[in-house]
Amino acid sequence: MTIQIRNTIRFLLNHRLVELSDVSAVQTLLDFLRIDRNLRGTKEGCAEGDCGACTVLVGRLLGGQLKYESVNACIRFVGSLDGCHVVTVDSLATPGGPLHPVQQAMVQTHASQCGFCTPGFVMSLYGLWMENAKPSVTEIEKALQGNLCRCTGYAAIIRAAEAISTIGDLGKDPLFAERDRIASELAALQDGRRVVIGEGAELFMLPASVDDFADVLEANPKATIVAGSTDVGLWVTKFMRDIAPVVHLTHLEELRRITVDDKGVTLGAGVSYAEAYPVITEHFPQLRELWDRIGGQQVRNMGTVGGNIANGSPIGDTPPALIALGASVTLRKGARRRTVALEDFFIAYGKQDREPGEFVEAVHIPFLEADTSFAVYKITKRLDEDITAVCGAFRLTFDGAGEVADAAIAFGGMAGTPKRAVHVEAALKGKAWQEPTVEQAISAFDQDFTPLTDWRASAEYRQLVAKNLLRRFYLETQATGNIRIDRNIAVAV
Repeated sequence: MTIQIRNTIRFLLNHRLVELSDVSAVQTLLDFLRIDRNLRGTKEGCAEGDCGACTVLVGRLLGGQLKYESVNACIRFVGSLDGCHVVTVDSLATPGGPLHPVQQAMVQTHASQCGFCTPGFVMSLYGLWMENAKPSVTEIEKALQGNLCRCTGYAAIIRAAEAISTIGDLGKDPLFAERDRIASELAALQDGRRVVIGEGAELFMLPASVDDFADVLEANPKATIVAGSTDVGLWVTKFMRDIAPVVHLTHLEELRRITVDDKGVTLGAGVSYAEAYPVITEHFPQLRELWDRIGGQQVRNMGTVGGNIANGSPIGDTPPALIALGASVTLRKGARRRTVALEDFFIAYGKQDREPGEFVEAVHIPFLEADTSFAVYKITKRLDEDITAVCGAFRLTFDGAGEVADAAIAFGGMAGTPKRAVHVEAALKGKAWQEPTVEQAISAFDQDFTPLTDWRASAEYRQLVAKNLLRRFYLETQATGNIRIDRNIAVAV
């Protein structure tokens, strides 16, 4: 089948259609808004997706439904926006008209001081309001994990979030009331063509389908694959790396599918953390707190589980837990597919078991067996929106006599790749799950890991933390009744 090609990207920006044929492969949405369109309500703070000052809403069709999500414009590439609706703070209030209810709530509760971060908070709260008109304080705090304020403090901003529905009627909000019209306009932009723009150092492509993506990647095996851009975005904004040619995947709905069968959960590689959250927390509630601490809400809306695996970072949040659960990945090159155990996918620092032109297509997570305890712990300098210093995941299966029948213990931040503690596992297997067994196994950590010192933690600290997490896991299984699947022992600090 011949693929038709389009040489423009098309998206809605606030109330207007934008069509671009001359756009850089590395141009960020933030630069486009501020420099090209003079929409300067969206601010640049960190340029790495941490502070939230650049927050905008991006609406897209998923399963025929229009969904708006808060994203970081500083690390979102313009090229990924084909078929989307970008909403900025500049469009909320009409000239000479009243403030938007979210803006008015911020005014009434005195929730803005210097004002630099305020537009980002407004957009995050707007996204929350559309999903949940009367959120709890916990839900508000979660929605604002990715927004930082150095002046006001957060109490007034939380009060603003609580006040929005007393000021405005969600049913009359333009993005809510006009949803069908906007969805129809976005659907009309989806023509099933491959988008190709630029050449050489400015070339980027949006494949027409997953099959087309496989063809594109085979023809361009050195291309940079961009899904959520929560990592690749920093390659550009912080390291000034040349990443072209670029292949964007955000628009490929086929990679955003989630299936559940009697064996487990399968996530398409393009499923974002936010999209995976309901299914993951339903079937693996032990992962709830870990998932809630992956970046801020903007990062969870953008970042993908497949991308977190494919970039091979030794401090990625999801690989240790997924390795302990026995997850596998489907790799595809052209029409050929193969399945690899996730623990075998990581070979060495910066090296994965992936051939040129091959990509991660899906992640398979088997359900826990009976008589199993599982927990995961993320250790960071601060609680929210921080990168892992050490992440430990523990899965133990017990026999009828109370002995450890099987063990899978995986860590991030302890080696050049996410890695299993095979010597610790061996020291536990076949032994009674008791404190003397745990203490004897502790020494095996020195055989499994030789961590490095960096600004997040010293080698000595990491080794001590790993050992203490095994002790913690043991104590928590005792406190909750020991040998069974316990839904309450997965806590992350």
